[in-house]
Amino acid sequence: MSELEQALATIARGADEIIKREDLAERLKSGRPLRIKAGFDPTAPDLHLGHTVLLNKMRQFQDLGHQVIFLIGDFTGMIGDPTGKNITRKPLTREDVLANAETYAEQVYKVLDREKTELRFNSEWFGQMTAADMIKLAAQHTVARMLERDDFAKRYAAQQPIAIHEFLYPLVQGYDSVALKCDVELGGTDQKFNLLMGRGLQEHHGQPPQIVLTMPLLEGLDGVNKMSKSLGNYIGINEPAIDIVTKTMKIGDELMWRWFELLSFEVSLDELTLMKKEIASGALNPRDAKLRLARELTTRFHGAAAAELAIAGWHAVVRGEGDTSLLPQADIVVPAEGLRLGALLTAAGLTASNSEASRKLKERAVRIDAEVVEDAQRIFSAGFEGVLQVGKRNFARVKLVSA
Repeated sequence: MSELEQALATIARGADEIIKREDLAERLKSGRPLRIKAGFDPTAPDLHLGHTVLLNKMRQFQDLGHQVIFLIGDFTGMIGDPTGKNITRKPLTREDVLANAETYAEQVYKVLDREKTELRFNSEWFGQMTAADMIKLAAQHTVARMLERDDFAKRYAAQQPIAIHEFLYPLVQGYDSVALKCDVELGGTDQKFNLLMGRGLQEHHGQPPQIVLTMPLLEGLDGVNKMSKSLGNYIGINEPAIDIVTKTMKIGDELMWRWFELLSFEVSLDELTLMKKEIASGALNPRDAKLRLARELTTRFHGAAAAELAIAGWHAVVRGEGDTSLLPQADIVVPAEGLRLGALLTAAGLTASNSEASRKLKERAVRIDAEVVEDAQRIFSAGFEGVLQVGKRNFARVKLVSA
């Protein structure tokens, strides 16, 4: 495989679509570093693994010698991205945007090479625009074309309100590519309309249209819905190392392959194919493959030492191998009369409700310090310390303290 073919294979790994692949090949042949952009609106202060799908692709471009631009949409964040929304999104205040942006900037360097990353804010150019400039930008597109966008079309058909400023969002995002003279823009599949807008606006301004590379939306822990904090099916990159390990180990075997493809730097596609064959033949336990993924992700965000401690804690509980004191301890405040076991399991986050806790107790699925317990009436008071476990993979080391 030639150097160009290897670069294209790396770039295409996990990608949903490249528009246009032949244009990308031609620009790669030029030998000059390409300008690669991905924009993030600072709508929330914390990033999760779903966000890192784009960050990983940016890092791959960096490793190939290209210039990566991490664009924080501090201006567009005050408009509110309408993508996937059936109601007008509430714009953020300037203070919210700046606070979230500062947090973003630190988190992204857990994936990107700080020295090779150009950090930009789109208020740099939009803050200088006059009302006349914005009107000229708005004139580059028609309402009919905007209504071709899926989420706008659905809202229009359902007679749900669409605010005028929402039509500006794709134009503003597209103009970012003009301002930055981008060669490639990355985005999720749900951003395709906006990314193509950048191509059109670049042509209008006499620039070569950018290549659009869309990445799939990463399914969350449930294996069904895209990873989202609002759905609770996410792993935050700032979460404790033990949480990254335990949550990763809970995902389904099929989802594991999807995560390997989109999140791993260490496992090549050829090795991934081999792992699948070994699991199918029984030569490799899916648990061991999943543990490899958990180790890689935890190392990326917390370092190798923290990852090994977390994995040792996981082994201590799930496999009965090692010292459970390696697990981080959660302090739970209890009233003077104490907590019944069901309420304690719920307070520790191991069951969603006391009724679920009762059901798990009847199923003999609850352990305390590795011993099966069934007495739902058992009361725990301040001073108790131990490892609670529900099922094979849900556990927590707790200490009860007085209110």
